[in-house]
Amino acid sequence: MTDVNRPPGERIGGWTRLVTARPRLSLLVALLFTALAVVAGSGVADRLSGGGWEDPASQSSYATKALEKHFPASQPNLILLVDGGGRGVDDPAVATEARALVKKLTGEKAVTGVTSYWDTGASALRSKDRGEALIAARVTGDETAAGKTLERIAPDLRGRHGPVEVSVGGPLAVKQEMQTTIQEDLLRAEMMALPVTLVLLVMVFGSAVAALLPLGIGVIAILGTDAVLRVLTEFTDVSVFAQNLTTALGLGLAIDYALFIVRRFREELSAGGETLPAVAATLRTAGRTVLFSALTVAVSLAAMMVFPQYFLRSFAYAGIAVVLIAAAAALVVLPAALMLLGDRVNKWDLTRLLRRRRTGAGAEGAADATEPGAGWGRFARLVMRRAPVFALATVAGLVALGLPFLRVEFGTADDRQLPSGAESHVVQQHIRDGFAGGPGGGVEILAEGRPGAAALADYSAKVSALPGVLRVDGPAGPFADGRRLGKPGPAEAARAAGGAAYLSVQPKGEAVEPATQDLVRDIRAQSPPFRTSVTGTAAVLVDTKESLGDRVPWAGAIIIAVTLLLVFLLTGSLLIPLQAVLLNALSLTAMFGAMVWVFQEGHLSGPLAFTSSGDIETTLPVLMFCVAFGLSMDYGVFLLSRIKEEYERSGDHEAAVEFGLRRTGGLITAAALILAVVMVAIGTSRVTNTKMLGLGIALAVLMDAMVVRSLLVPAVMKLTGRATWWAPGPLRRLHARFGLSEGESAPSTPSSADSSGGPAGEADADAGPGKKEERRRDRVSIR
Repeated sequence: MTDVNRPPGERIGGWTRLVTARPRLSLLVALLFTALAVVAGSGVADRLSGGGWEDPASQSSYATKALEKHFPASQPNLILLVDGGGRGVDDPAVATEARALVKKLTGEKAVTGVTSYWDTGASALRSKDRGEALIAARVTGDETAAGKTLERIAPDLRGRHGPVEVSVGGPLAVKQEMQTTIQEDLLRAEMMALPVTLVLLVMVFGSAVAALLPLGIGVIAILGTDAVLRVLTEFTDVSVFAQNLTTALGLGLAIDYALFIVRRFREELSAGGETLPAVAATLRTAGRTVLFSALTVAVSLAAMMVFPQYFLRSFAYAGIAVVLIAAAAALVVLPAALMLLGDRVNKWDLTRLLRRRRTGAGAEGAADATEPGAGWGRFARLVMRRAPVFALATVAGLVALGLPFLRVEFGTADDRQLPSGAESHVVQQHIRDGFAGGPGGGVEILAEGRPGAAALADYSAKVSALPGVLRVDGPAGPFADGRRLGKPGPAEAARAAGGAAYLSVQPKGEAVEPATQDLVRDIRAQSPPFRTSVTGTAAVLVDTKESLGDRVPWAGAIIIAVTLLLVFLLTGSLLIPLQAVLLNALSLTAMFGAMVWVFQEGHLSGPLAFTSSGDIETTLPVLMFCVAFGLSMDYGVFLLSRIKEEYERSGDHEAAVEFGLRRTGGLITAAALILAVVMVAIGTSRVTNTKMLGLGIALAVLMDAMVVRSLLVPAVMKLTGRATWWAPGPLRRLHARFGLSEGESAPSTPSSADSSGGPAGEADADAGPGKKEERRRDRVSIR
C-alpha cells in the first residue's frame, strides 16, 4: 500500500521515514555515539568542583580574591587540628612536634601563609581546655590544583606524630571530602537504582524485552551527558553535584519517554496494526508528546542560566543536556529498535502466570472490571461527581503541607553537609565547640586606596561601636575567628603599608545568624575616606541572597511564559496553560514544607543520618523548584495530550477527562514510582544537600502523580467544564496554524472531530462490545 492510499491514521511522515529507513544503521550510530561518550566522559568526576554558591561579581567575591592574593594568611583553606594527647599543647614534646609540622608545611611550594599557636601564642589558636591547637595555611592555586596538592600532602600530615594526633580540616578539605563522598554515593545509588528500576519495568510491561528498552535509553542519556560535562569543564566551572542530576534525570526522563513510546507502540500493535504503521502512529502521537515534554523540562532547567552562581548554572548544563539526549534517543534510537523487534517486543512475558490467575475465570462483568485502565476510569468519574469537595480538600491539604516553609532560614553550605564522622567535619566541630570564636564566623574588611594609620584607627573605632561587634582586630593584631587565624608577617605588613590593609571583625553571634548579616550591612553603610570591601561567611550569604532575589523573578517569568506558550500550542486553550502552571506550583508545596520541617528543623535527622545546621542552603530551593516544576510538567503534558486527543475526537469534555486518566493514570503512576526510586537512591547520599535534593524531588514527583494528576486535575477540569477549551478567535487561529497535539491535525471544532482520522485503534477505543473485549484481552497495557 502506498503512503497516499493509506488511511490517515497509518500515513508515514517524513520523520518516521528518516528514523526507520535503516534501523540497523541507526542503532549502529547510537552504539558508536555511546562508545565515544564513554571515552569523552571518562574522568569527568575528577574535573568537577565542590563550590559555586557565591556570585562571582559580588563585593564579597572581590574581597575574598583580593585577600587571597595579597594577604594569604587571612584566608587559610587548610587547618591542622593538633591534639596533645592529654599532655596539653604547651608541653615541650608537643610543641617540638608541632613546630616540625609547621616547618614541613612551610617547605611546600604550593603552601603559603603558614601560622600556628606555637608561633604566635594567639589564644584563638588554642582550645579552651588547652588540649588542642591549630596550624593554619593557604594552599595556593585554583580549586583543582589546590585539591591535588592536598591529596599529595595530607597523608603525611594526618595521623600520629610522636605525642600528637593530627587531623586535617579547613574549607579545602571539606570540599575535597565532599567531592569524594558524592562520587562514592553516586556509584552506590546507581547500583541500587538500576536493578530495582528493571524489576519495576518488568512489572509494568510484563515483557523483559520491553523493559530493557527504557534502561538502554537511560544509559545513552547518562553517558552522553557525562561527555557534555567533560567538555564544559574545559571552558567553565561545573559543580560536582550536577552529576547526581545527570543520573537521576537520565534514568528518570529516559524511562518516562520510553515508557510512553513503547506503551503506545504495543497499543497500536494490539489493535491489529503492522510494525511500520504502528511506529508511525506512535511517533505522530506519543512522539509529539515526548517532544513537548522535553521542551518544557528543558525550559524549566534552562531558567537557572540567569543566575551567576555556577552551582545553579551547572545543573542547567547537565539538565538541558540530559533532557535533550534522552528525548533524541527516545525519538531516534527507540523507533529503530521497535522496527527491528516488531511484535517480539512482547517476548519473555514474566508476568503471564500472575495475569492468568487474576483473569482466568469470571463472568463478563468481572472481565469488564479488569479492562485496562478501568479502575482509573471509575476513579475519574468519582472525582468529577464530587469535584468541589475533592478540589477544596486537595488544595487545603497541599497548602497545609507547605506551611513549614514560612519558617525557612537561609544559610551557606559548610562542613555539616558531611557525615558526622568525616574528618573535616570533626575538625570544624572541634573548633566550633572548643575554641574561642567559631570557624568562618568573622567578617573581613579589605581597605584599599592607601589608607593611613590614623584613618584606619578611626574607622576601626567606628566599626567597633556597631551593634553586634565583639572586637575588631587590625593588620598588626591577632585574629580571633576559627578560619582567619594568627597574625600577618612582615611581608603582609609591608603590603598593608604599601596601599591596602584589612581588618577582621569578630561578631558576638554565630557566623550566619540574622544579627551577623545585619552587621555586614551596617559595616557596608559606613563611609570611610578609602575604599572598603566586606567578605566573610555572613557577607557571602548577604550577597547570595541579594543576587538570587534579583534574578528569581526573571527565572520565574521565563518558566511561566514558556510553559504557558508550550501548553497552549499543545491544547489550544487559554485556561489549561494557566491551570497547568498553578497546579504544578501546588504540587511542590509538600516538597518545600518537608525541606524545612525535616532538614532545617532536623525532625528526622536520626533516621536519615544527617546533621541539621538550622538553615537551608540558599541556592537549593531555586534548584529544586526548577527541577521539580519541569518534572511535574512532564506528567502534565502526558495527561493533557490524551485528554485533548479524545476531546478532539468526541467533543465530550467529561468523557475526554475520564479517557485521559484511564489511559495515562497507570502510566504516570508507574513512571513516577520509577523516578522516585531513582531519586530516593540519590537521597541515600551522605551529603545533606544531595540527600535533600533526592528525597525532596521524589516527594514532589509522587505528590504530583498521585495527588495532583489523579485528584486535582480532573476535579478542576470538571468545575471549569467546556470553558476549559475556550480561546479567543486570534489565539484559535494561531493554534490552528502552529499548534501540535497527539493524533492527526486538530479540527477547528469538536463537532468535526470525527473526521480527524486519529491513530489506528484509538478512535474506536470505546466503540462496541467487540472492541471492549479486544481491549480487555490486551496483555500489554499499563494497569
